[in-house]
Amino acid sequence: MSRRQLHEDVLKLLRERGARYADLRESTTTDESVKVRNGSVETLASGVDRAVGVRVLVGNGWGFAADSDTSEESLRATALRALDVAAASNIAARGTVTLSPVEPVTGRWSTSYDIDPFSVPIDKKLERLFDATEPLRSDDRIHQVSGEITSYRLEKVFASTEGSWIEQSSTEMGCGLEVIALDGDEFQKRSYPNSAGGDFQARGWEHVESLDLGTNGLRIRDEVLALLAAPKAPAGIFDLVVGSSQLSLQVHESCGHPTELDRALGWEISLAGGSFLQPDMLGHFRYGSPIVNLTADATIPGAIGSFGWDDEGVAGQRFHLVENGIFVNYLTGRDTAPTVGKVSNGTVRGEDASSLPIIRMTNISLEPGDASLDEILAGVTRGIFVETNKSWSIDDLRLNFQFGCELAYEIENGKLGRMLKNPLYTGSTPKFWGACDAIGDRSTWRVWGLPNCGKGDPMQTMRVAHGAAVARFRKVEMG
Repeated sequence: MSRRQLHEDVLKLLRERGARYADLRESTTTDESVKVRNGSVETLASGVDRAVGVRVLVGNGWGFAADSDTSEESLRATALRALDVAAASNIAARGTVTLSPVEPVTGRWSTSYDIDPFSVPIDKKLERLFDATEPLRSDDRIHQVSGEITSYRLEKVFASTEGSWIEQSSTEMGCGLEVIALDGDEFQKRSYPNSAGGDFQARGWEHVESLDLGTNGLRIRDEVLALLAAPKAPAGIFDLVVGSSQLSLQVHESCGHPTELDRALGWEISLAGGSFLQPDMLGHFRYGSPIVNLTADATIPGAIGSFGWDDEGVAGQRFHLVENGIFVNYLTGRDTAPTVGKVSNGTVRGEDASSLPIIRMTNISLEPGDASLDEILAGVTRGIFVETNKSWSIDDLRLNFQFGCELAYEIENGKLGRMLKNPLYTGSTPKFWGACDAIGDRSTWRVWGLPNCGKGDPMQTMRVAHGAAVARFRKVEMG
């Protein structure tokens, strides 16, 4: 019996036993991590995980069950466990579950790459990391130098009682460098191309090649040594110019998470928190200035938040969350969208088949504007430029935040001046985005991959991405 026929038989069985709706997923996750630190190999890890997960709706109760055994016997037993859980869940049902409509689809989707990351020998990956990191250890003040390369592939199948059967495969690579310097009590860090392990793209080995770790490693070594002696970033109210890398995390924390409808409805509040963006604000609340446009786009080639269909069989799509500064949409699923009078926009995913699918970010981006970096700087008489995240804090409603950055420069009369260390800025989400008066053009815009967005209970780690350009914000409080 083919796997597809098995899936159809299991779903038919669930229908016959009273399921209003059911879907099942199978996944195979392959990953490899190579990391070096201070001239030694720190991590060599690889693994393959397989899972099957079944989700069932009986009456108004959801049930979910999963197993690492993907055999026919296990799949049937897992489906029946999910059915029993769904039946029992009606006791605690919140109300009537309405699923937004979706057309059944049969399809395949995959990312593309030039060089399969799993075809590149580990020795070559280690050689690339040592070549990039060893020259950075020449100064006694360099305390730690590390580099890592990760490879990832997720292959999954989705089938539902509505007739969908979908195969998808995503192959990704990530890499990055980190340099830490100490001088007495002074500690500084620089990362490339981003903090939190580097940058991740749905590409192959060519992504590593494109980042030129050797040249950029020397640059961040020089920067971290200069930061040891740099003056501290001042406190006060300043015009702030935020670089693309830092702004991508700002988008993630203060734009992506508060537009998740399950958070706004209170379904995540016990663990991840809620959202200041409540349903009665939809369509008229001013989230930012008129130039602020935020989109969710699961169709960007090469971005790790892209896919063909979500884990409910809804096609990946592009839509505005904030349009001309107005909050216009949430990230939704089939059972949440009807609560705000909409249909699902395809943002429900699980980490793999063993995880219950929930609302997750796709590629959430601040759309580029029309200003060059020079034009943005020219509009600042006295201000500060910041780049690359070092620390962050934001409240449970995603309203009040504080971000620290690795690097800053003072801006005087439209020109970058002295390097500054330990910059910190703080604000309230609508006020901050309302102060945005210039956004960089596409030459300053980049999609940054983030592979470790946490949400759910049990916690799930999701792969998302964020496009951002350099942007200017007026009268921001600096710490």
